[in-house]
Amino acid sequence: MFLKYMKYAIIAAGEGSRLAAEGVPVFKPLVKINGEPLIDRLIRIFIENGGTEIVVICNDRWPEVRKHLAELKKRVTKENNVIMHLVVKNTPSSMHSFYELSRYLIDEPFCLTTVDTIFRESEFAAYINEFKKNIMFGACDGLMAVTDYVDDEKPLYVDVNTENEITGFLDVCDSCKYISGGIYCLTPDVMETLNHCMAAGKSRMRNFQRALVADGRELKAYPFSKILDVDHASDIDKAELFLKGT
Repeated sequence: MFLKYMKYAIIAAGEGSRLAAEGVPVFKPLVKINGEPLIDRLIRIFIENGGTEIVVICNDRWPEVRKHLAELKKRVTKENNVIMHLVVKNTPSSMHSFYELSRYLIDEPFCLTTVDTIFRESEFAAYINEFKKNIMFGACDGLMAVTDYVDDEKPLYVDVNTENEITGFLDVCDSCKYISGGIYCLTPDVMETLNHCMAAGKSRMRNFQRALVADGRELKAYPFSKILDVDHASDIDKAELFLKGT
């Protein structure tokens, strides 16, 4: 079955404390990259890549973000005929945020990311198409975005075999070529692993990814040239230059 449409999910529930401490005057989802808020950029790209249902989680401490998302929800419903769900809840980790979104993702393959991932749109489109092909042939449970560009304080290294099948997610790895890009295309079957992680009291997406490997899920790595996260004020300029191709 070739997927014509896709579900997408965005984790936007973090505190953004580093940006605030460095003088950035808006909350992370509303930070503009080349004039476009991070959350708007992702939703636009998702719609352009067949997104017909999008679910977003934010925390309850940012009324400006909730208001912005509510307005976005009205707009994409009217202009793009896209279903958008908004979950407002404080969570202790990204994996817990994923769990809160999971009830909307149990019936179809989906793509999940955090609000601050910056990537080239052409590479993302190719990534989504590759995932659809894998789903059509039942080739994997997940296609995970990876990159050999390392600009992260605590990168999650991705160990792969010669077929780019993922064999491990490691905090330290001298021989690993890639790190996780924080973009995950997954099938609904992985929810069983997520539920086991929650029951075991685990947290953080990197531990969920490790559990996927431990459970024998078939995961493949999809290389991007570069993926950036907007964690610091300096990352804003870096992201803008990257997307402008300089």
